Amino acid sequence: MFLLSLIVWLIVLGVLLYRRLPLPLGSAVMAVAWFLLGFISPAFWSLWLVIPLAAILLILNVPMLRRPVLSAPVYRLLGKAMPSMSSTEREALEAGTTWWEKDLFSGRPDWHQFAQIGLPQLSDEEQRFLDEEVEELCGMLDEYDIHHKRKDLPPEAWQFLKDKGFLGLIIPKEFGGRDFRPYAQSRIMSKIASRSGTAAVTAMVPNSLGPGELLMKYGTEEQKQRWLPGLAKGTEIPCFGLTGPEAGSDAGSIPDTGIVCKGEFEGQEVIGLKLTFSKRWITLAPVATVVGLAFKLHDPDGLLGDKNKSDYGITCALLPANHPGIEIGKRHNPGSPFMNGPIKGEDVFIPVDWIIGGAPMAGKGWRMLIECLGAGRGVSLPALATASGEMLYRTVGAYARIRRQFNMEVGKFEGVQEATADIARCAYTMEAFRQMVTKGLETGAPSVMTAMAKYHATEMMRRVVNHGMDVVGGRAIQHGPRNFLALPYQSVPIAITVEGANILTRSLMIFGQGAMRCHPYLFEELQAIQDDDSKRGLKAFDKLFIRHLGHLLCNVMRAKLFGVTRAAFSGVPENADSFSRRWYQRINLLSAGLAVTSDLALGILGGDLKRRELLSARLGDVHSQLFIACSILKFHSAHPRTDEEDAHADYALRHALYTAQEALYDFYRNFPAGALACLVKWMVFPWGRIVQKPDDKATRTLGALIMEDNPVRKAFRPYVYENDNAEDAIGRVETTYQMLLSLEPVWSTFVRAQAKGELSGETLAERLQDAAAKGMIREADIPRLKEYDARRYDCLLTDAFESL
Repeated sequence: MFLLSLIVWLIVLGVLLYRRLPLPLGSAVMAVAWFLLGFISPAFWSLWLVIPLAAILLILNVPMLRRPVLSAPVYRLLGKAMPSMSSTEREALEAGTTWWEKDLFSGRPDWHQFAQIGLPQLSDEEQRFLDEEVEELCGMLDEYDIHHKRKDLPPEAWQFLKDKGFLGLIIPKEFGGRDFRPYAQSRIMSKIASRSGTAAVTAMVPNSLGPGELLMKYGTEEQKQRWLPGLAKGTEIPCFGLTGPEAGSDAGSIPDTGIVCKGEFEGQEVIGLKLTFSKRWITLAPVATVVGLAFKLHDPDGLLGDKNKSDYGITCALLPANHPGIEIGKRHNPGSPFMNGPIKGEDVFIPVDWIIGGAPMAGKGWRMLIECLGAGRGVSLPALATASGEMLYRTVGAYARIRRQFNMEVGKFEGVQEATADIARCAYTMEAFRQMVTKGLETGAPSVMTAMAKYHATEMMRRVVNHGMDVVGGRAIQHGPRNFLALPYQSVPIAITVEGANILTRSLMIFGQGAMRCHPYLFEELQAIQDDDSKRGLKAFDKLFIRHLGHLLCNVMRAKLFGVTRAAFSGVPENADSFSRRWYQRINLLSAGLAVTSDLALGILGGDLKRRELLSARLGDVHSQLFIACSILKFHSAHPRTDEEDAHADYALRHALYTAQEALYDFYRNFPAGALACLVKWMVFPWGRIVQKPDDKATRTLGALIMEDNPVRKAFRPYVYENDNAEDAIGRVETTYQMLLSLEPVWSTFVRAQAKGELSGETLAERLQDAAAKGMIREADIPRLKEYDARRYDCLLTDAFESL
C-alpha cells in the first residue's frame, strides 16, 4: 500500500506539472487531493508520506525556507561553475529576437500559434519586379562570359542593377528604395543566382550586412538623408569592412582601432577618431564609394564625456571611400569574379559624427552587427542555396532522363537514384525552409533561426551540387559555355565560409545562442548569478530557479508520457490532416526530449558545455531539424494534396526527424555522465527509435519522380530563371528534356526495340524506317525522332577549345 500511495502521489505531481499550474496553486491542489485520497485508503495519511510531502511543499512555497535550503547552494555552485560573461557576449545574446524556434526548444510547442502562421506572399509590386526587372537582368547575364572572360559583370548589367533599384531593395520608399519584404528579397536573389552567382552576390551584399541596413536601424536622421537616397539609386556603392587577417569567424577579436582625439576637419578643430585598420575579403570594396567599418573604440582622454570610461568596444562608422588615408581598389580572387578586396588605413581621421548613430552609439557596434548579420544570414545565403537546389532538381533530373547507359536512362540505376532522391529531398526542404524563415524575419531578426538557415541551407547546397557532379559525371567536369554545374561547384565554398563559417555556426552558435535565447529562464539566471550584488542576484535567481525547476519536471513528465505512448495522444494543430498528424506528434516527443536533454547537459556540464562542441552541435542539430520539419509540414499544407508532393514531404520529414533522433542517440552515447544519459534515453525512447530513415522503396520513388515533369518540378519553375534557347547551358537541357517528354512513349518504344536487336539497319534513319515498317512507330514520328536524337547528342557534348 505504501508503494501504491507513492505511485499515486507521483501521478498527481506529474499531472500538475504537465498542466503547468502555478506552484502555490499546484501545492494546494496536491494537499487537497492527498486529504481526499485518505478517505479511500488510510495509507495515504501515512506519516511516512505526509511528512516528506509537507516538508517539500513548505520548502518550495516559502521563500525564507527555499533560499537557504535550495536556491543558495545551487546559486553558489553555479557561480563557480559558470564562466563569466563579457559585455560582448551579453550584447550578442541580447541581440535579435526569437520566434517558433523558442517553442520547439521549450519542449511544449504551441500548435495553435503555429496554425496561425501563414506562409509569405509576394505583393503585386514585388511580383511585377520579379517578372519584369529580374527577368530582364537575367537575360543580360552569361556566367561563363562573366567568369572566364570579363572577370566582372557587363557594364550594362551594372547600370541596370543601379537604375532599377536592385541595390536598395531594403531601403524605405521615402528614401527612394524598394522597401521589399524578406521573402521578396529572397525570391529575387534566388532567381538571379539561378542565372549568375556573381550577379546575385553583387546584389545581395548591399541588401544584407552593409551600411544600408545599419543606417536604417541606427543612423541619425542626418546620416539617413546623406546616404540612403544615393544607396537606393545606386549612385553610392556600399561595402562593409568587418573581417581581417586576425578576425574571421571570431569577428569580435578585430584588432582595428579608433582613438578618440581632436583633429582638423574642413578647416576646423573637431572631436573625432583616428582609425587604423586592415580589412580583408570585403565584397564590393574595389568599386565601393562608401565604406562601413567596424573597429574597437578607445577614449583615453575622456573626450566623449565619460572620464571613467576609456574602452568603449566595437563601434561602426561610415566613411566616403575617397576619404584621405583609405587604401582601397585592389581585388582578391575568391574563385568567383564578384568584386572583393582589401581595405587599409593608418591614422585616418574622421569626425565623431561619422559613427553610425553618432557619438551616443559609440561602443554599441557589436549588437548592431549581430542583429543585422542575423537578418542577412536568413535571406541572402539561403536564397543562393535554394536556387542551387531547385535548378539542380530540374537540370540533373532532366539530364538523368536524357542520358542513357547500358540501354537505360541513368536515372533508373538505383545508385544514381540514391543521389537524385537526395537532391529532390534537399530542394523541397530548402524551399520550405526558405519560406518559413523569411516569414519569421517579418517579426524581427531571430538570430538562432537565421544561424540554422545559413548552416543547413548551405550544407544542403553542398550536397546537391556534389550529387549533381556525380550524376552528370564528365559532362560536369569540362569547363565551357555548355557546362551548367562547374561554376556552381567552384563557388560552393564561398557560401560555406562567409557570414560565419559553417563549422563554428553548427558547433558554437546554433545551440550556444539557442540555449540562451530560447530557454525560458537560463539567460536571466546567468545574469542573476553574475550580478555584482550577491543579495540582489540570489533573490532574482531564487524566483527564476524555482520556475526553471518546474519547467524541467514538467518536461520530464511530458517526455516520459510521450515516450511510453509514442506521443500518440499528444496535441497537434487544429488543421492537421491524416498525413501530418503523426509527424506533429513525433515532433512533440523529440521537442520534449530536447528540452530535458538540454537541461541535463547544462546542469551537469555548466560552462564546460561551451567547450564540448561535439555535444552542443548535436543538440543544435536536434533543434534545427525540428524547425526544418515544421517548415516542411507548413509548406506541404499550403498546397493541394498530390501523391507526388506527399512522397517528397514524407521523404524530407523522415530524413529530418531521423537526423534529430540520431543526434540525440549520439549525444546520450557520448555524454560523460553515462548513467544519467541512459536514464534520459530510456525515458524518451523506452521502446526504441520512433522514426526510421527513408527506405529503398521511397528512394526509388523519389529518384523516379525527379525525372518526371511532376507537380513539385512545375512548382519550382517560377523560382528560377530558365529560357528556351537551345544554345544556352540550361536551355539546352530543358528544351531537349521537354522534347523527350513530348515524344513519349514513342521514343521509349523505339529504344527498347533497338536494345533488344529487333530493328535492322546500320544508321539511325534505317532503324527508324524499320520500326515504322513493323508498326512500332508511325511514319510521321520519324522526323521528330531524328531531331530529338540530334538534340540529345548535342546535349551530351562538352566544349573543346583551340587553345586554353
